[in-house]
Amino acid sequence: MIFSKLFENIDYLSLIGIALIIYVTNYYYKYFTRINPLPGPFPYPFFVEQFEKLLLSSSRNPFIKRLSTRDTILSPKFANEAVHLINIIFNELEGYWDKLYFKEGNNKNKMDISTWFNQFTNDMIFVILTGERSYTMAGYFNEISENEKAERPSALIDDTVKFVRAIRNLFKGTLMFQFVSPFLRHYFPYFKNKSDEFIQSLDFINQRLDSIIKRRRQKIENTPLDKPLSNDLLTTIIIADTPRDLNYNKNDNKEVMRPMTDLEIRGIIFDGIIAGTDTQTANTFSYIIYYLANNPDVKKKMLNEIDRIFQGDKTRPITENDINNLKYCEAIVKEVSRIFSVVNSLPRCLEKSDEIGGYQWPPETLFRINIDAIHHNKEYWDEPDKFNPDRWLAEDFEPKKNSFIAFGRGLRICAGRKLGMVELVGLIALLFRKYEIDLVDKEAPLKTYSEAVTACNELLVEIKLRN
Repeated sequence: MIFSKLFENIDYLSLIGIALIIYVTNYYYKYFTRINPLPGPFPYPFFVEQFEKLLLSSSRNPFIKRLSTRDTILSPKFANEAVHLINIIFNELEGYWDKLYFKEGNNKNKMDISTWFNQFTNDMIFVILTGERSYTMAGYFNEISENEKAERPSALIDDTVKFVRAIRNLFKGTLMFQFVSPFLRHYFPYFKNKSDEFIQSLDFINQRLDSIIKRRRQKIENTPLDKPLSNDLLTTIIIADTPRDLNYNKNDNKEVMRPMTDLEIRGIIFDGIIAGTDTQTANTFSYIIYYLANNPDVKKKMLNEIDRIFQGDKTRPITENDINNLKYCEAIVKEVSRIFSVVNSLPRCLEKSDEIGGYQWPPETLFRINIDAIHHNKEYWDEPDKFNPDRWLAEDFEPKKNSFIAFGRGLRICAGRKLGMVELVGLIALLFRKYEIDLVDKEAPLKTYSEAVTACNELLVEIKLRN
């Protein structure tokens, strides 16, 4: 009774007001007493600094360095497997297109190509990382097809779609955890509900990945030592520093040469999926199509290169040798990545105090590197605002150090940069050797939205077979 009467007399609005005053006062006290008062816009108290730690380790620990995903993803064997999978998944994509756009009597030839290649990259990255198929293309086909359905079990399709939605939801949620203060996330219903939703997505993703890792471990244990295993990243990192590892016992540093735990493995696979779904590759490919449609001279050069290599054969599988010879296509990928950066900025955090820009900064200070500003800096690039793939083919051309950072730089450079290049060059060749792609409206502005990345929201094209 005493406690109930006590709570009856509490003015909750006053308590909230007092809490807000304390919070705002503390916020601005820290702002006005900060070490280096750089010029800039006056900040709002309910938005926080962006997070400083990502799953990708910045540690120079030899264990992390030894078992970097780079070592696997950049290997020739992995590149060969990637090319093989590009052919398989692109053939599946063409099967859906044949039913939707090229079936006899079907006059439909318009599509949102950005959505299709979002699904393509989802399916591609999932199988190359885990060795298990993903069916987001099949799910999208079922969604837009009026009559036919994909020849895949509906349960597998639904499970894949749910997983990808969780990834996208979590990716959007990073912005809330970057910019919305813990105070709002914990005590304001709208932000709290959103925060809980993102955490539920993360829990679902972790459970799914843990299940995949457990199944793969069991499969490896049940496979005789003299039998080959699948060539995907998950298998490679599970068997590292076990008797199945080709480099087993070749390193004298026994302290750090241990197999990875399931938690460490999950972190690496999670990073790869986040980086490879709906981000760099899918959006860059949409921008490639956009720039080619608006630069017919560049497109003509590209088609000449593709036709020279494939000699009119529109069906044979693409090979790694083909991709290595598609130099102009590679230049297009680099130029689009330079002129229209998908990733807006790179976070870097100081490990120890340092002087930067004439200021002394303490450890754990977060810096955001403006990629777009560097890629359009006249000190680094001739005519930086001009789309010119030929710049990459000029004799002795080499970008100035740290002037091209589409894939990052340093210890935490994108581990999948070679995979991304193989995938993009391969897609350019497979698509344009067979299909004529034009924008539905060349005068329409490019539809994008910016969250953690600058994503293509929609890219409507007309598609038809090349003569």
